[in-house]
Amino acid sequence: MQDLLFDFISKYISLTEEEKNAIISLDIFRSVKKGTTLLKEGQKSQDSLFVLKGCMRKYYIIDGEEKTTAFFTEMEGITPNCVISKTPSEYYLSCIEDSIVLVSDADMGAAINSKFPKFEIMCRILSEELLAKQQIDFDEFKTSSPEQRYLNLIDKRPDLVQRVPQHLLASYLGIKPQSLSRLRARILEKKS
Repeated sequence: MQDLLFDFISKYISLTEEEKNAIISLDIFRSVKKGTTLLKEGQKSQDSLFVLKGCMRKYYIIDGEEKTTAFFTEMEGITPNCVISKTPSEYYLSCIEDSIVLVSDADMGAAINSKFPKFEIMCRILSEELLAKQQIDFDEFKTSSPEQRYLNLIDKRPDLVQRVPQHLLASYLGIKPQSLSRLRARILEKKS
């Protein structure tokens, strides 16, 4: 698993053997079973997560109904809002597949960044990329119909259509599962 991480990091910075060994020594790799909830509403956390393998989802429970707002798959990270604000979480994070994640906290990040400053540069670049992606995704979501949202999902994240149960995809798209079934049928009909 560390090779997957090092391959990802090498897209941004080059690592020396000392830096690789420093990462390995942190003991940050965790195997998490499908169905495990990593963060619950009302819980406090100091942990940032990075998915090496698997799929996680972020969701809220509103009026007893789960509302999925994000999926995180390979080479995607999340620092829950509650880590930054030091307040209880407003949402849940759970694994929808068996996953391998990196778990780190602010102290660990600060220690690595002070010892190896180029990690801070990489984190800044990743943060900028993530912010830009989230702004584009939000704008597309707000300005598109459910059918356009689904087509965007197929175009940008086709793996999710295969990996994520239909009721969770429907929640993510802001529609009911029955509407997603009808939408899929309509799209197939247009293609034939």
